[in-house]
Amino acid sequence: MRAVIQRVSEASCKVDDKTTGEITQGLLILLGIEESDGEDDLRWLTQKIVNMRIFCDDKSLMNRSLREVDGNILLVSQFTLFALTKKGNRPSFIRAAKPDQAIPLYEQTIAELESMLDKKIATGVFGADMKISLINDGPVTIMMNTKDRDNY
Repeated sequence: MRAVIQRVSEASCKVDDKTTGEITQGLLILLGIEESDGEDDLRWLTQKIVNMRIFCDDKSLMNRSLREVDGNILLVSQFTLFALTKKGNRPSFIRAAKPDQAIPLYEQTIAELESMLDKKIATGVFGADMKISLINDGPVTIMMNTKDRDNY
């Protein structure tokens, strides 16, 4: 799994001009799922997300986690995080998991994050043409890859 995590003061997702999810302070997470991903990847990534200390304390130091600030999540599926750009100018997405595998893992990720935070999270619509708006707070943007855990 690959994730682009952005600390935001607000974020929203629209599909066909209808808002599917919106949050105030928290994290916008763009999530890509690869064919080789499984529940171990999901558990590692969700633990990292909710416990990562990237919110400021009273001294303006990044010492607080999403849990500690009672922050929100907007989770958006993003297969293009697995774009291969080595050859030519048109990206290939062959490493991205097909919907029959990716949708259950995406839904499990939602359930796991909701369980860990003890509240609902906002989402996009898997596979839809989405319009994402955000105000990045900091800016703070972090990339994670469950297949490269030693570097994250």
